[in-house]
Amino acid sequence: MAQTSGRAARVADRIKVIVAQTLERGVKDPRLGFVTITDVRVTGDLQHASIFYSVLGDEDAREDTATALESAKGLIRSAIGRGVRLRLTPSIEFIPDAIPESAAHIERLLHEARQRDEAARAVSATASFAGDADPYRRPDEATAEDGTDDADTPADGTRVDPGTGED
Repeated sequence: MAQTSGRAARVADRIKVIVAQTLERGVKDPRLGFVTITDVRVTGDLQHASIFYSVLGDEDAREDTATALESAKGLIRSAIGRGVRLRLTPSIEFIPDAIPESAAHIERLLHEARQRDEAARAVSATASFAGDADPYRRPDEATAEDGTDDADTPADGTRVDPGTGED
């Protein structure tokens, strides 16, 4: 259902306008909610049009609008046939657009990430070092970990026992 030519894109744009006008002026179904035509995709041979729409409201409003669009499909297709000069009027299908739900889901995820960032910032503000504030040895520190002085170690790296002076 991808648009393959410039002509298909122009026909899709024209169908989008015609459907929006027909829904606004021609369809008097009380089940029809606040509908926005978000996109129209026409096949390369101009025989089929997929009309994407979104509805403002809850799940009941979406279901009622889907029912109203299905019942008004013939009226809308007739309006497309009159407005678009084609040899054959394309068949149409209405597809609810998932963009608003996806955007709401992403917004919830971003909100959750902001809350976790704030919690991490609050914890790090009161955190302290696990060990010493400065864990590195300085050259002026003379004692080694085993309790011997570094002065007792000769330059060749052998250890000398401080009591006897032997290796």
